[in-house]
Amino acid sequence: MDGRAHVPDDTAPARPTPLHEPDPYSTPPYGEPGPWAPAPPFQGPGVAPAHGTPYVPSQAPYPTADAPPDPAHQSHAHQTHAHQPHAHQTQAHQSHAPQPHPVPTPAPAPAPADPWQRYDPWAVPNLQQTDPVLPVERPSRRKALLGWGLVVVLVAGGLGGFAGAWVERAGIGDVHLPQAAKVPAGRAPGSVAGIAARALPSVVTLHVSGDDEAGTGTGFVLDTRGHILTNNHVVAPASSGGEITVTFSTGDTAQARVVGRDSGYDLAVVQVSGVRGLTPLALGDSDDVRVGDPVVAIGAPFDLANTVTSGIISAKERPITAGGEKGDGSDISYVDALQTDAPINPGNSGGPLLDAHAQVIGINSAIRSAGNDTDSGESQSGSIGLGFAIPANQARRVAEELINEGHATHPVIGVTLDMGYTGDAARVSAKGGTGGPAVQPGGPGDRAGLKAGDLVTAVDGHRVHSGEELIVKIRAHRPGDRLRLTVERAGAERAVSLVLGASERN
Repeated sequence: MDGRAHVPDDTAPARPTPLHEPDPYSTPPYGEPGPWAPAPPFQGPGVAPAHGTPYVPSQAPYPTADAPPDPAHQSHAHQTHAHQPHAHQTQAHQSHAPQPHPVPTPAPAPAPADPWQRYDPWAVPNLQQTDPVLPVERPSRRKALLGWGLVVVLVAGGLGGFAGAWVERAGIGDVHLPQAAKVPAGRAPGSVAGIAARALPSVVTLHVSGDDEAGTGTGFVLDTRGHILTNNHVVAPASSGGEITVTFSTGDTAQARVVGRDSGYDLAVVQVSGVRGLTPLALGDSDDVRVGDPVVAIGAPFDLANTVTSGIISAKERPITAGGEKGDGSDISYVDALQTDAPINPGNSGGPLLDAHAQVIGINSAIRSAGNDTDSGESQSGSIGLGFAIPANQARRVAEELINEGHATHPVIGVTLDMGYTGDAARVSAKGGTGGPAVQPGGPGDRAGLKAGDLVTAVDGHRVHSGEELIVKIRAHRPGDRLRLTVERAGAERAVSLVLGASERN
């Protein structure tokens, strides 16, 4: 029962006259429904009883044998018990019900207005629900969606705050880096203007600060992953928790971290993260450089970024040492350097020395300063036309090892040299630095037959004048390379061949 008022069907056939008068009090079978009365059971379209006899509803409490079944009334009863099913569903029920010939009957009495008149507690319910049922899960789904939306908002807000704090701390914003510039109109690609236009977008200025000191240097982009090559002495102040800020030619800045550094070669690699559009500089072949070749140096002398100077290669294989502030000599770098007269000043360190093809053939590392001015008593710290650069071939190997391994290997011959010897040669010390033997047992020198006190006068036919020069000649090679040494012992010279070993120590 659905509690709706009965609407008589004027098109239906007349029903038979009841055998008794209607109840004047319209008393429902179970009494007046109240707020405590249970909800009526589900009322679907009526179906035939199990024994197969067609069910014929009647106005009387019980059907009589004299009243024949009325198909039209039966169809109307189905519609009353159903919640207004679709027409095709009602027709489906009617097609299975018996269809006797209609019998003319007098006009039916008006139907009572009481909805309980249609209630039949013995009617067989139809379990095929045809009314639409409101999905009870929708309110809970809305609540669940609202709950998940709140969770997503909170998580997104937390992640956004964390990312913002990280970006602010790292100093990495929207960095827009230009590609290599075109050669200016009217300028040859090999001219200073053409070389500078192509190289400047890849050169950076480094500002380094530490607990005790701060400084400025130069570097250049190695690859699109953000690796930048520079000098070790440039980043050394930040080795114990300092900061490194990289400034690009556009003025954009980013924070960098040290990937690896080596004081023996005076090289270091730092890396910036979150920066796209990097334009690497190509490394050339420094072995093909000849004295007199034109070169261009780019850097930030005295913190004047993007400064371009030019000159020539004035010498090759110039053995130089730098550093030495530490008493143990662990910070001394030995370089078989390219010498140039291109003006290089403090702040140029780590910058590129470029050939006519805008390829890096050296990393500017050191300058030779003039002595004290006897009139003023001050030392000249600017360029006097003697600058030195680490050869690109050596820098390439060291940079690869620093990026891949975090440290670089050094080629060694397995002997301790007497660095205080003043003769025109490199002499093997009488004892090792730790008090042990000067010639490492089983090392390359021991296998080649070197002894304490031997003098090394040449490497591969090139004269050696000191212990520093011998180290420089050795460092110019890779571990595993074979060298031919000229050794003097008791006034007699002989040639020995050895394969260089490897060490991670300077």
